[in-house]
Order: sequence, then C-alpha cells, then structure tokens
Amino acid sequence: MDTISYSLVFLILVVAFTTEASYHDKDDVVWQKRAEEAKIAARRAYHPNPLSVSNNLNHHVHKSTEGSNSTRRGLARRGGSKCQATNPIDQCWRCQRNWERNRRKLVDCALGFGRHVTGGKAGRTYVVTNSADDDLVNPKKGTLRYGVIQKEPLWIIFARSMVIRLSQELIMTSNKTIDGRGAQIHIANGAGLTIQYVSNVVIHNIRIHDIKAGNGGLIRDSVNHYGYRSRSDGDAISMFGATNVWIDHVSLSKCVDGLIDAIEGSTAITISNSHFTHHNDVMLFGASDSYSGDQVMQITVAFNHFGKGLIQRMPRVRWGFVHIVNNDYTRWEMYAIGGSQHPTILSQGNNFVAPQDRFAKEVTKRDYAPESVWKNWVWKSEGDVMKNGAFFKQSGDPKHKFALGYGTIAPKPGGYVASLTKFAGPLKCIKGRPC
Repeated sequence: MDTISYSLVFLILVVAFTTEASYHDKDDVVWQKRAEEAKIAARRAYHPNPLSVSNNLNHHVHKSTEGSNSTRRGLARRGGSKCQATNPIDQCWRCQRNWERNRRKLVDCALGFGRHVTGGKAGRTYVVTNSADDDLVNPKKGTLRYGVIQKEPLWIIFARSMVIRLSQELIMTSNKTIDGRGAQIHIANGAGLTIQYVSNVVIHNIRIHDIKAGNGGLIRDSVNHYGYRSRSDGDAISMFGATNVWIDHVSLSKCVDGLIDAIEGSTAITISNSHFTHHNDVMLFGASDSYSGDQVMQITVAFNHFGKGLIQRMPRVRWGFVHIVNNDYTRWEMYAIGGSQHPTILSQGNNFVAPQDRFAKEVTKRDYAPESVWKNWVWKSEGDVMKNGAFFKQSGDPKHKFALGYGTIAPKPGGYVASLTKFAGPLKCIKGRPC
C-alpha cells in the first residue's frame, strides 16, 4: 500500500473515532441529566414516616375484609351476588362492569409506597396493534416500543391477545400505563422491560416469561434520543433510578437474571397481586453494598403468590425499607427474604410454608455480616403464619419505632392470605362483565 493510501486509511479511522467519541459524549450527557433528575424525583418521593404508609395499607385491608355497609353495596353485583375481589386494591375496581370504558379508575386503587402513581391517566389511549419489534431506532406506530417512548402520558392497551418478543430491552419513558386487560399479553422469549431514570409507570395484567439477555446496540429510548446500549441482563422488569412504579396482576417466570430488580435509588414502588414461579433470583432491591443512594428505597410487596420452582430472593434487600405484607410463600428452596447492608424489613401477615429440606426452614438470610452486626438490623415479623417448621429470625431493638409519632396498625393475620391472594397473577377480563 502506498503512502497516500496509508494516509487515507489513517484519516478515515481518525474521523470515525472522533465521530464515535463525540456521539458517545453526547449520549453520556443525556443520561447524566436523566440521572440527576431521577435523584431529585427520588428525594421528593421518599416518605419520612414509612410506618404511616404501611398503616394505611393495613387499614384498607381490615376495612375490605371486615366490611362496612358502603363497602358491601360497592361489592354487590346485579342480582345480589357478591363480587369475588378479595383485597382492597381489587375491590376498588374489579367489580365494575364498565371497567373497559373506565380503565383509568385503576390508578385510584394503588396502595403502599407506589400509591401516588397515575401512569398514563392524564393522556390519550394508545392501542398496540402490531406485535413486531424489528426496528429499534425507528419503531413502527402500532408497536409497543413506539408507544412507550412517546413524550406525553399514554394509557397503552392491546387490540387483541399477542405474544411480543422484544428484540432488545424495552426502554420506557415516564407517565405510561401498560394495561393488558381484555387480552392475553405475553412478553416472552426476548428481552425485558427497562424503567430507567423515569417515573410514574404502571405495568398491569401481563405475562412476562422466558426473558433472555439482550446483545445491546442502538436503541431508541425517547422520541428525540437514541443511543448505544450495552448488553442487558435478562431481567423481566428492571427498575434503575425509577420512582412511582406500580406492578400489579403480573405473572413472572423463567428469566435469565432476575424477575424484578429495583436498584440505583429506585423508590416509591408497589408490587402487588402478582404470581412468581420457576426462578432462582426472584427480586433484588438494591444491587450494591457500596451504593448508599439506595437508602431512599421504599417498596411495598403485597398480596402476591410466590409459587412453584422458586429458590431465593423474595426479595433480597440492601439499604432501604421494605414492607412485605399478606403474601403467600408456598415454595422456596434456599430462603425467602434476605439482605445485607442493614435494610429495614417489616414482614406482616404473610403465610410462610417451609420446604421439606430441614436445612432450609429459615425464612430469612443475612449476608456479609456477622451476628454481632446484623443483630442491630431492624427485621420484624408480625402476624406471620409459619408452617412446616418455617421460622423468621427477627433482629433489631424489640422496642424499635419505625417513625416517631405514629402507632402501629396490626396487619390482617397470615391466616387470611389464601383469600387475599386468591386472584394473584393476570386476570381474565371480559368486556361488559366484572373483571
């Protein structure tokens, strides 16, 4: 090759490298700005008295199960039969025959730390008509990917039942509801959902399973931006610096990594009425012992069924505050609830059924700390039912108060869990009938 040819090749390489570096610099600026905005949102969403939030949920559970005249009237169907909804979230909306015309009523029913979520309530309805996901930079109108990247609030529904295989992670923007009612929606055999540095998101009544790690590449993450993404982990739902998120009536199973991750300062989250099966690392709340930013993390886990084929992390927690209430733990192989880096865990009114393995009877597991350290972590069990030898090892000051100035409303005991979680997972909703 002559001198001129070498010079041309060198010039091309320099231009290409400079262009790529400039591109990545601009991409970094976009994500840095989003990260700073997310930190501000997390601080605003943080509740200084978390016990008041758990008390509010417990109050609603008592009210829904004990009933009042107004509650009974609200739950009566035409002809005098009672609604089958068995917990306060479901009783708020499921028994309305016109649910399909009044879908947005759903967000009025959220409880727990994600109770302020509105999703796409303030926006128009967007209908997914196309299950394809073959253009990641310029997604086609009618696809799910096109809907979730729009700037404005959207209430996303589906024209029919479909299986959506995501080519790469589905990166969502703020103020969105994915509402699978009225159809059977599977997100399967491809990548999962990413809720990164955004807020106000609802995921409702869909099935997510057999999720694979994505290879990365150029992916559009908003109407006015796309950029290079590295390989995704293979989580079903990954929350990264996310606030005000509600995951409700979702089934999750068989993913390469976790079923639900909430990390990097994610907070104000409720996970409810969902069904988990066939997985190892189920839920991870806080990914690093060194990231103290997860101290703002506040998550409610309520009315869920942890079923067949689960091994551990239901959830595993670092740093934050997690209220685990009225869930049905019918399976685990190693442990149910674990953590490190002094998280606060309030377990109330759950049903724990230990496995036959005599070495796996303990519900709890502490990592990376000797007993002299973890004995000071606040892990409390109240009203939980222990079966087949299950036991919850409590820690922390027995007189600990979660927040000054608030008393504790006792949970509905674990004996009620079979009823409260009876309809965990996606519902079969038919137009014109109570769901």
